[in-house]
This record gives sequence, C-alpha cells and structure tokens, in this order.
Amino acid sequence: MVMQKMQMGVDGPNCSRIIAGFWRLKHWNMSVNSLLDFVHGCLHLGVSTLDHADIYGDYTCERIFGEAVSGGSAKIPGSMRSQMQIVTKCGIGLQHSQTRPGIHHQHYNTDADYVVGAAEASLKHLRTDYIDVLLIHRPDALMNADETARAFEQLHKEGKVRFFGVSNFSPSQLSLLQSRLPFPLVANQVECSVMHIDPLHDGTLDQCQEKRIAPMAWSPLAGGRLFSEHNEQAARLREVLAAIGEETGGYTADQVALAWLLRHPSGIFPVIGTGKTGRVRSAASALDISLSREQWYRIWSASTGTGVP
Repeated sequence: MVMQKMQMGVDGPNCSRIIAGFWRLKHWNMSVNSLLDFVHGCLHLGVSTLDHADIYGDYTCERIFGEAVSGGSAKIPGSMRSQMQIVTKCGIGLQHSQTRPGIHHQHYNTDADYVVGAAEASLKHLRTDYIDVLLIHRPDALMNADETARAFEQLHKEGKVRFFGVSNFSPSQLSLLQSRLPFPLVANQVECSVMHIDPLHDGTLDQCQEKRIAPMAWSPLAGGRLFSEHNEQAARLREVLAAIGEETGGYTADQVALAWLLRHPSGIFPVIGTGKTGRVRSAASALDISLSREQWYRIWSASTGTGVP
C-alpha cells in the first residue's frame, strides 16, 4: 500500500487521501506517549492529514493533541509539523460546556471576530504557527457572508490559516460564501457513506466536481451503523460488500465501503475516526481496491434497496 496524495481544491494543500479524524480523541484515553506513537504511526503510513475541530471533546481535543505532539514544547517540532496537514473547524457554541460555562444554548457563530478568535485559540491549543485548512463547522442561518469572508481574509493575510473551507454546507450556502472571497474554498466536509448517499444526489458532489472543491466524508463507515445487526439496509450492504471484497482480492466489507467513496470522480477524502494504527493501516489499504462501474452500482443498489432506474 502506497498512500495516495491529492491536492485539496484549487491550489490547495497536498493531502493524504485517507484522513485521520480526532473527534473521539478524549475518549481514547491514550497516554501522551501512546498518542504520540499513534500520530507517528499515521505519518509512517502516509496518513498525513489530521482532522480536528475546536469543539471536539468539549473543547479539549486540540489541546490534548498539541501537548502530546509538541512534547510539552511551545510548538510542534518543525520537522514533524512539515509532514502533516492540520484541518480544524470552528463556529459552534456548545450548550452546557464544562470548559465554556457561559454558553447556555447551543448556537452557531460565524461573525468575523468570533472566527478570528476561534482560529487563534486553535493555533494556541494545537501548538502550531499555522492551520493548513480552517472550516466553518456548520451552516449558520445568521451568517453574514461579508463578515465571514473578512475573517478568512484577515487570517490568510496574517499567515495564520493557509486555506479555507466549509463543513455540512449545501451548494447554495457554499456558493454564497465563495462569492465574497478573493480565493477559492478548498473543501466541504459532509456526511457521506454507503449508508448515507444524499451528497450524490443533492448537488453537493456535483458542485465539488464543478468547482474542484474537495469533498471530505465524515462517518465514512456510517458511524458503525454499517455493522448493526438490526438494520436491513446495513444487512444488504454487508452481503454485497463482502462478495465484492472476495472478488477484488479478499478485502473486508469496511475496506470496500471506503473504496466505494474513493471511486467517485469528485475525489472524496474519507475521514476515519479510529485511534488504532492497525485500523488506519486497514483503511489505507482501501486505496488498493479497484472497483468496476458494475460493482460500484451494485453497492449503490444495496444502499437504496432498488435497482438502477
């Protein structure tokens, strides 16, 4: 297995096709040394793009990561930082947060001052001088596109963030923000898996391909629902995925499910959420699977429960 690297968006960073997600980092209960070993393991496998968000672990995961990877120093060592691409997200205020008790009702905030402050806090917690890609985490019904764009331009001008994107945005929401920016957005991180194929049909992946924006897929294995014993869709999919796994060289159902995403011409980057190096290695092996069109549509039909019209 050789990790495929691909440019994220137009003139964006060169990222690993499989992205390591740190959403559950707090719940992995890793020691500092174990976390550092895990990050080294990811980099050794070529999984160099690491996905964070300021709210993960009740606003603690970025700090846990930064403290471990920096070795307690003020910054992540330059030799290590240059090997990775750090993605993080901002824009959500968590209700009943233990670390930010002043938030009494969960809400979204994309005002310029908030976005700049959140990015600067992430830089501090991650112990880095720059963020490779900053995403707005959720669509904000009160987003003033001019305000959000002003924050992006300021952060870019100051060298604090190199590239920008969004997460969970509809095509029209992304287009609105893009219309106010002098540089292209490079990513839209959305839920997408063999069990959640809406982005294939709601215009999301069409827009990504049209604008050459990278789709990042969160929950690419449906958050474990793919292996639920009481889900008819999952049962259909497991049967087909297992059969195709045998046809393509003895791969597992989860590897084929990732290969299905990787096969799409929009260039999907799956974000996997494991803290085990072996699982990262297994996911990376999905890049070795070559699905035919017929196999891809067999999986699509198993997902929808219908044949191709």
